Amino acid sequence: MKTSSSPPKVDGSEFRNVMARWATGVSVVTARDGPLDAGLTVNAFLSVSLAPPSVLVSLTEDSDTTPVIERTGLFAVNFLAADQRALSERFALPNSPAEKFAQVAVHRGSTGLALLDGTLATLECRMMSRIPAYDHVLFLGEVVDLKFGRDAPPLLFFQSAYAGLDTAGRGNSGKPAKP
Repeated sequence: MKTSSSPPKVDGSEFRNVMARWATGVSVVTARDGPLDAGLTVNAFLSVSLAPPSVLVSLTEDSDTTPVIERTGLFAVNFLAADQRALSERFALPNSPAEKFAQVAVHRGSTGLALLDGTLATLECRMMSRIPAYDHVLFLGEVVDLKFGRDAPPLLFFQSAYAGLDTAGRGNSGKPAKP
């Protein structure tokens, strides 16, 4: 007869090191409350459904962007290109929203949200659910507008560092070239 026992606890730093082996794209999530733009760098992002088009982002509970999304119910996801590392680093700092957006080229989307210029694509989303998850909040959003940006390699994060992508064999569309 087997006895029931709790599985061993996983060490947080060991978990971080394992997760560093999972390559992710890098995005900046933006939100707006009145005249205030807020934003932060996010790599915890996923596509959820095609019908309706929806995505999920994970933000820290204490970020300045989290309460803005909670109040307004809107957020945008800006997919960064490989040459936009400086933007990723800027929005990852614990600076004020005004400092993060100072001298950053943006345009307004259909929802009024700040969309970063020069990105690969943007998604404007209406929050459908707020899911507490320990020290993070998961926001499930229905995509209400999207825009394709420029065709360029993506900014990636792998093994706790920015990483590149070998784009050999890719045509202008970013799809693999046909032999």
